[in-house]
Amino acid sequence: MDVPPVNTSVSSSHLSLCPSLATRLLLPSAYALLFLTALPGNALSLWVFLRRIATMSPTHVYLCHLSVSNLLLSVTAPFLAAYYARGWAWALRGVLCQLVLHGVTPVLHINVYISILILTWVALSRFAALIRHTHADRPSVCATLLPRAFFTRLTEAAFASRVCVTVWAVAVGGVVPVTVYYSVNEARSSEGAGCAEVCYNPVLEIGGSVSTTMVVVPISVFFMCYLLVIMSYMTVLSHIRRSRRNTHVTTSKRLLSRVLRNIVVIQVVLSVCLLPYNIFRPIFMSMTHHQDPPTFSPSASICDDCHPMSVFVEVKNALFLLALLRGSTDPVMYVLLDKIFRHQTFKLLRCNRGNRGGDNDGKPARCLVTGSAGLRSDQQVEGTTATATGDFSQGSFL
Repeated sequence: MDVPPVNTSVSSSHLSLCPSLATRLLLPSAYALLFLTALPGNALSLWVFLRRIATMSPTHVYLCHLSVSNLLLSVTAPFLAAYYARGWAWALRGVLCQLVLHGVTPVLHINVYISILILTWVALSRFAALIRHTHADRPSVCATLLPRAFFTRLTEAAFASRVCVTVWAVAVGGVVPVTVYYSVNEARSSEGAGCAEVCYNPVLEIGGSVSTTMVVVPISVFFMCYLLVIMSYMTVLSHIRRSRRNTHVTTSKRLLSRVLRNIVVIQVVLSVCLLPYNIFRPIFMSMTHHQDPPTFSPSASICDDCHPMSVFVEVKNALFLLALLRGSTDPVMYVLLDKIFRHQTFKLLRCNRGNRGGDNDGKPARCLVTGSAGLRSDQQVEGTTATATGDFSQGSFL
């Protein structure tokens, strides 16, 4: 390879990303943990939604689709663990590299933006339940500005199913064309670039001009959704203050506190897992666009020089991991968000533990509720109890 003159600028694609110990050890370990926790957790959640809950509420529909998305994410986790452990040694045209590039990358971004949109719709459906079934000394501003039918639709399971289909279509339709263009056109620009012909290289990790610019759209969508959740939270707080004057409406107060808690849970998930990545991503884009061309030192080979963005690439990957780790914690969020899911999950876990250990008399325990018919009867009894106590918040609204 010819050595460029002193202080001669070279293309950044000719430089190597230098993965640190954190990238080669911590990220693979974290993705292995993601696989071991997200796969069984979301599989159990999906089983509970489809087989243990007879009457699906809008929240159940949304969380069921989120579980499917998380299961797809968990399947890709082992490939990501291998990529960060050995991607710097894989050939760019190798099978594993091409699998990560063409298969894993679209699934990851589809999962992230499906989760953002679905969590936003969960918050809106809870907010609609509050508007329709609570009382205050005066109606909410949202109730006066928006048509009543809008809040009715948000609390319908059929409408939630149509929303989820649309969310999948938007996420797949928005992510796949960009990733296809990126993998077919921009990623090929690193071929023939000497030491950059490895899988973990600047072109694949930083992206080209077109794919980097297109990231502006999903980032804007995230902040719009985040703003909607914050507005829902503020409206619920205002509604609670107005409802405190109606001291005799205890049911409404229970519903208000539960809706507030659920929206806070969603806001925490968005803030902790997804907000840091979406804040850093535009900063990262700006840094790549305004980066000065790297210069070559004649005392070493080009391949021995580290790309100036190596550290920032690792920060980006760490924050993206934080966004994906949500797939492991989502089953815990389901338990906090939905009382029926929590009840059925704990019942199923207690039943399985009883079947393994047996009772005190040495006789094996049995699950008394099996099949959809038994589930309907069980939930009808719970619904009757809820009606008798006046707590309708245990029904399909929440």
